[in-house]
Amino acid sequence: MITIEPHIKALIFDCDGTLADTMPMHYLAWRETIRANGGDFPEDVFYSLGGMPSEQIIELLNEKYGYSMDPGQVAEDKEQIFYDRYINRVQPIEPILTVAKAYYGHLPLAVATGGIPKVTIKTLQTIGAWELFETIVTSHDVVHGKPAPDTYLEAARRLNVPPSMCHAFEDTDLGLQSVEQAGMTATDVRKILDNGKGG
Repeated sequence: MITIEPHIKALIFDCDGTLADTMPMHYLAWRETIRANGGDFPEDVFYSLGGMPSEQIIELLNEKYGYSMDPGQVAEDKEQIFYDRYINRVQPIEPILTVAKAYYGHLPLAVATGGIPKVTIKTLQTIGAWELFETIVTSHDVVHGKPAPDTYLEAARRLNVPPSMCHAFEDTDLGLQSVEQAGMTATDVRKILDNGKGG
């Protein structure tokens, strides 16, 4: 179902919603955190921002709804809630994890995520994927998160593979924008998962 072109020399995977089925639980953690700060976070808005680093999300919510939340503190609170209450419930997205396992040892593999290191590492460990990847690029490693190309470009740099020879797996529009700007080809995993459901 997933064909990797012959010129591809490395594979780069988003984490949340691509390798790991975390997005519904991330939303629960977000909703709890934002409500504790007197605000609201509509679910459709959450999914439209998939892949964006947490601090950027809070800055956007402040601008959109007139909130005055501290981006650094609220992002930290949200990630801690997710880590403490939800992360052990995370399941792998098997069709995509299967791809990573199939190419492990044949092509260099990386993760490029808008998440933070502690949560990303624990997520990958929870789904049994931690040892597959040569490097993990998180929001702490770049100045500009997705949809900017920086996260994917840094992953390619660390793998020592030109971006044009990297193929990425993503589940959000913002993530796919990041891949495109980085000059890489991409698989929109939503199409694969929808096909798997018969849709």
